[in-house]
Amino acid sequence: MPAPAPSAAPPAKRHPPRIPRPQPVPRAAGDLVARLERGELTEDAFWREAARAGTPLVEPAGDGDAVVTFLWRGTDTTRAVLVTPNKLADPRDPGGNLMARVPGTGVWHWSIRMRRDWRATYTLAVDEGDGPAPDSQAYWPWLRTQHRPDPYNSRTLAPRWGGPPVPYVELPDAPRATDWQRRPGTPRGRVTEHTVASALLGNERRVWLYEPAGEHAEPQGDHAEPLGEHAAPPGEDTDPLPLLVLLDGEMWQPGLDVAALLDNLIADGRIPPLAALLPESLGADTRYDELTCNERFLGFLTDELLPWAASRLPLTTDPARTIAAGQSLGGLTAAYAGYAAPHRFGAVLAQSGSFWWPNGPGAEWLTARLAEAPRLPVRFRLSAGEQEWVALPACRRLHDTLTAKGYDDARYREFNGGHDYLCWRTELADGLCELLGVPR
Repeated sequence: MPAPAPSAAPPAKRHPPRIPRPQPVPRAAGDLVARLERGELTEDAFWREAARAGTPLVEPAGDGDAVVTFLWRGTDTTRAVLVTPNKLADPRDPGGNLMARVPGTGVWHWSIRMRRDWRATYTLAVDEGDGPAPDSQAYWPWLRTQHRPDPYNSRTLAPRWGGPPVPYVELPDAPRATDWQRRPGTPRGRVTEHTVASALLGNERRVWLYEPAGEHAEPQGDHAEPLGEHAAPPGEDTDPLPLLVLLDGEMWQPGLDVAALLDNLIADGRIPPLAALLPESLGADTRYDELTCNERFLGFLTDELLPWAASRLPLTTDPARTIAAGQSLGGLTAAYAGYAAPHRFGAVLAQSGSFWWPNGPGAEWLTARLAEAPRLPVRFRLSAGEQEWVALPACRRLHDTLTAKGYDDARYREFNGGHDYLCWRTELADGLCELLGVPR
């Protein structure tokens, strides 16, 4: 039996380690702003060019880098503008992400120098003079809630935990999520939403079930009608489907439409037809409890959710064709599923996994358990963002541990980004192709 996970209760903290950013955010100066400051442009001409180019502005820099300039068009009452690209801000020094104003204008700006393969979502928070005093203790918590859309950027991503869409920036050499775009004529699989109760956890949650195009394909609509709760079991003469269990399902399907990705990868022959189970996370607190190497949650997956799905679709029982996938705490849980239930999950896709857990005594618990255990019949596909200065060292140590234990087929890669669904969606596509199909 695998060793039980430690309790997440005190003295362990229910958040990642608070570590200062090891290097400062690479600041730079943008050319268009400099021209305005020198008087070579009027303010109206500046904003016309910004509207034409779109924001943030992307200008060439030496050595193949780019200068990225975030902008805000302020008013007479604007006191401050805070820009927060994913993992390019140090919570201990929020002032480092405040925009500067070009004197005598409404142009607020903040520029950084990045490699041309960088991408990130970001937020803009604006102080229009109606909040606490800037020198008060309440100021920074208040300012971080004052989100505004970027009026010159139409590129947005679905938000986590609700709220308005989040703008993002992709530099020219960053991977593009073309596999996520709906394609006319591509056969569509069927997505159905269910409510599944768990006796082990004492709760219930929404679960989205994806089945590939075929008998139940819906080429004209985005979603099929829900299956009945007493659907007949699949026939014995049907080939069993590989299975993807993708955690945080409410983000991946209603939010990002992962079904479009699966439809495209299957249609292109890059992965075989597969089924996907996407269980919902029940809020931040419950998510932390359930996705920190929790034996009961793993039991929900193996003993309740998988049998429930197998009564509706012809699913494989081959662990090598059953993938546990997740991000952040979900990535930790996916790897834990491979460790504690290799008879059910023989493939792990862990993105930006929270392998630092727990934040306290016994840190990096799962890495230590994998180091102690014999080599398991599990394939690991790990990835993490170069800008994730808190999570990245633990991700690297897990990969080093797997390599030392003889997991020669373990794969690990780093991308130029942060803790960000913008990056995870392309990493998910690549990981599925590596584990089930033909890599790009």
